[in-house]
Amino acid sequence: MTRKYFGTDGIRGRANEALSADLALAVGRAAVAVLPSDDPVVLIGRDTRVSGPMLEAALVAGVSSAGGRALLAGVIPTPAVAGLVIAQGADAGAVISASHNPYQDNGIKFFGASGFKLTDGQEHEMERFLIGTAGAALPPNPGIVEELEDAVERYVAGLTGRFDLDLSGLRILLDCANGATCKSSPLAFSRLGADIAVINAEPNGLNINDSCGSTHMEQLCEAVRADGFDLGLAFDGDGDRVLAVDAGGRIIDGDFVMAICANYLKQQGKLPQDTIVTTVMTNLGFHLAMKQLGIEVKTTAVGDRYVLEEMLAGGFGFGGEQSGHLINLETGTTGDGLATSLLLLEVMVNTGKSLAELAGIMDRLPQKLVNVKVQDMQGLQQAAQVWDVVEAETSILGDSGRILVRPSGTEPVVRVMVEAATSELCDQVCDRIVAIVVESLGEPV
Repeated sequence: MTRKYFGTDGIRGRANEALSADLALAVGRAAVAVLPSDDPVVLIGRDTRVSGPMLEAALVAGVSSAGGRALLAGVIPTPAVAGLVIAQGADAGAVISASHNPYQDNGIKFFGASGFKLTDGQEHEMERFLIGTAGAALPPNPGIVEELEDAVERYVAGLTGRFDLDLSGLRILLDCANGATCKSSPLAFSRLGADIAVINAEPNGLNINDSCGSTHMEQLCEAVRADGFDLGLAFDGDGDRVLAVDAGGRIIDGDFVMAICANYLKQQGKLPQDTIVTTVMTNLGFHLAMKQLGIEVKTTAVGDRYVLEEMLAGGFGFGGEQSGHLINLETGTTGDGLATSLLLLEVMVNTGKSLAELAGIMDRLPQKLVNVKVQDMQGLQQAAQVWDVVEAETSILGDSGRILVRPSGTEPVVRVMVEAATSELCDQVCDRIVAIVVESLGEPV
């Protein structure tokens, strides 16, 4: 079945256009229709976008009008919803967020009672309901709507309780991206004894991810370096990702964080099958480092759902993406920027090493990523001229580099990624491929 609404990470689109209040209302009813319980409980959280309250009200109306019970957690990170679904015994969780996208976008994604995202089958059923091939009459009485008190506190207490961690003496600068972590992250690190400062924690509905957070690290890098912090941590809008900055202002991306944490977990006997799962975007330097450490790497398509599918299918416990979206099944069922941060700090505290020292675990090969804006992402598959150039350039690189050209799962862009032995060669190869993609399909973002 061709999907009209659901993508790789739920439903996403421009608020009040592709993602309207009417659609959110229908999605709420669809969720109740496909859940197994007769009167399901749906726990709902959101980030700080200006469209969040509107979509929340519509989604709640859909759930309630279909006879479900809506439990409102308010502004809270995505992973908190996944965890609270389990803790509250809810039948499902819904998050209203577009993650790292700008404020104009929004989305709705769902978790099942297990805390994992809904299966493809459940999403297919919701698609059928939404396009009118299935449906149900509304009950005579609506379901109850109520607030979940202290939702952020419940999340923070549950997560920090999993770590035996004293952060006294560490100076940490947090960039909350004016998003869903503005309360939870400062609360967690303060509770564990860290000396913290916070930037970009004053959301106004329009400034989420705006020149801040894990997609815009310049301000954090400069502040950490200038003000003598031990490290900085940058979250994205919904809190499922985090990237770090060492004391010198150098960005420590998800590849480095995965390498550091995987090695530590292996030494602790907590890395099932001595294996980590990551995506095709992960740097070749990571693969070389893991091979030296005796850690096997399983590779999937881009997207945390594919990482998680491989983890569950193979019995692996740790995986993630270069973007900083890491999943550790010991601490949660989905990517969690705060949980990743606490694990990284556990490594620092228990080894006595700085973040810069720990990052020496791998050498990053030069990598260049360019986004090309296109009207029709599906046209890439038939763009023979593009693939001819990719094949020719791949032959030039040989075993010392690689090329990845793919459509984005969340934006109307084609991503061109090249790795090579030198920055000069990387730039040259990438520029040649981008030129052909632009000629065939669009223009660089």
